[in-house]
Amino acid sequence: MEKPPVHPYIPIVIGMISISFSAIFVKLAQAESGAIAFYRMLFTVLILLPAFIKNRLHELKLLYQRDWLFSTVAGIFLAFHFIFWFESLRYTSVASSTVLVTMQPLFAFIGTYLFFKDSITMKTLLSGVIAILGSVLISWGDFRLSGNALFGDILALIACVLVTAYFLFGQEVRKRVSLITYTMVVYSISTICLFFYVFIKGESFGPYPLMTWVWFLLLAIIPNLLGHSLFNWSIKWVSTNVISIAVLFEPIGASILALFIFGEKLTASQIIGGLIVILGLMLFVFDLKTLVKFFRKND
Repeated sequence: MEKPPVHPYIPIVIGMISISFSAIFVKLAQAESGAIAFYRMLFTVLILLPAFIKNRLHELKLLYQRDWLFSTVAGIFLAFHFIFWFESLRYTSVASSTVLVTMQPLFAFIGTYLFFKDSITMKTLLSGVIAILGSVLISWGDFRLSGNALFGDILALIACVLVTAYFLFGQEVRKRVSLITYTMVVYSISTICLFFYVFIKGESFGPYPLMTWVWFLLLAIIPNLLGHSLFNWSIKWVSTNVISIAVLFEPIGASILALFIFGEKLTASQIIGGLIVILGLMLFVFDLKTLVKFFRKND
């Protein structure tokens, strides 16, 4: 495999900061969850379309039937990830929702174990137990606040499973296909899926207030183009687990933004539970010796 033009961790960090704005823009948009997700993906596709037609359109002929299958599955998983996550933000706080969505490493490990035969270690089991205890503490605290908050937590966990599946299927295709081609195919499939979801469910395609259209556009530019697309670029050189650990920092940025914009204060259970989840997931993927070897190899 060719050497990346820049260290993969650089775009991962940029993507990590970018996705922290996602929950904020969703809560600011005055629209239903499916419509928000649809316009987020539609605007992303429209922004990428000129560059794709000019430089990469011919690559569609190079895709194998397996690539189309995996890309379709990934696009559908991504669409429903957005639907469940955006809906969870209607019921629970930004902090709880983003922390639970970022439990990807546990689900990523289950996927890599089932499909790629990764081994189970004592560290894996311990980190899993710690993260689960943290999520239970968050959910218990939210349940004491209201049943709606607990329902939002459950939706966030489902969204977490879906986005992990999206990355796992995407990793297989991204290793052989250029970023813009892969992104256009998967995002287009996701957009089509969301269109039918909004249409069948009877959600409104508009009109919306001007600022809601602005939030739609910012969702496309910042979390998608500077977030997910950079993760998709990086996944050619790093594993799904590396992407998952980067996503762990999303709740921190999103919670700080939610505090200043919406006045969402963190409860004791959210703070303690969130820290426990992050501790468990850090234990799962953090290996200092491996990181040192990786950086020395790429110096």
